[in-house]
Amino acid sequence: MTNNSLISKFLLAGFSGCQHCQIPIFCVFLLIYIFMVLENMTIVLLVIQDCKLWKPMYIFIGNLSILEIGYVNVTLPNMLFNIITGNQEISFKGCLAQLFIFAFLCATECYLLATMAYDHYIAICTPLQYTVMMQERNIWCLLICSWSAGLCTPVFPIYFINQQHFCGYVTVDHYFCDVSPLLKLACGDIKTEELVDVLIAAFVLLSSLLVISVSYFCITWTILKMPTSSGRQKAFSTCTSHLTVVCVFYGSLSFTYMRVTPASITALDKVVSVLYLIITPLFNPIIYTLRNHDVKLSLQNVLAKQGCLQQKPSH
Repeated sequence: MTNNSLISKFLLAGFSGCQHCQIPIFCVFLLIYIFMVLENMTIVLLVIQDCKLWKPMYIFIGNLSILEIGYVNVTLPNMLFNIITGNQEISFKGCLAQLFIFAFLCATECYLLATMAYDHYIAICTPLQYTVMMQERNIWCLLICSWSAGLCTPVFPIYFINQQHFCGYVTVDHYFCDVSPLLKLACGDIKTEELVDVLIAAFVLLSSLLVISVSYFCITWTILKMPTSSGRQKAFSTCTSHLTVVCVFYGSLSFTYMRVTPASITALDKVVSVLYLIITPLFNPIIYTLRNHDVKLSLQNVLAKQGCLQQKPSH
């Protein structure tokens, strides 16, 4: 921390380029934030309290909701606070903590999406072995590996940023602390740091995407060999929601973190970051559970029980 002893805080620029849009942005993001947390918390609580949902697919979806609640809460409330108060300050340690937690949870989501693709592969390609291969012990092993791999991801970026000497006007050109806008503020040559950042992002994205691609190649090959159209349609519908999330999430992440000049931040980068930071967590519960009979039935049972409890005093 010696080089950074004079840097006690940063300023988050946010969407300051559009001053007359601040109140509309605050209102829209606040409503999205409330709805996002409520729907993801609903999924988590349903999976926990309903033993009928203690299946690999729902356990993975529950973990996905926990991840999204985490990295949304570490970024969005601070942005809303900055907008409504006009105070754009964030401490140096707070900035590093925000970056670490966000990168950790975001990388974990990549590995978890790969795990879910592997789960679909086993269910469709080797259905007779599914019960044996996806026992509780194996499920927990996959989850621990996903979370552990995600935890290791931000270690080197945080280390390099902590070693930098920051000078000049320390305004982070983003609405949360991220590697690229922070490196942009560093004095001296940052080519090595930029390269490390791109390599780590490439490893996380490509390694998890490789598992997803191989899984879905095998799934597609198996589906095409199915004798009945109803069987093919059912198998494809099982994978559609996951593929939709993968395309949006990986597309926006690749645009942001796998470029030759990652430290150049534009307004487009902020808009694209909204896709993986806000839009994906908002629509994931809807995409995964809207057509899911088990989840809808579980929610109906919970609401019915609450209704009965409310009616008891009237009898």
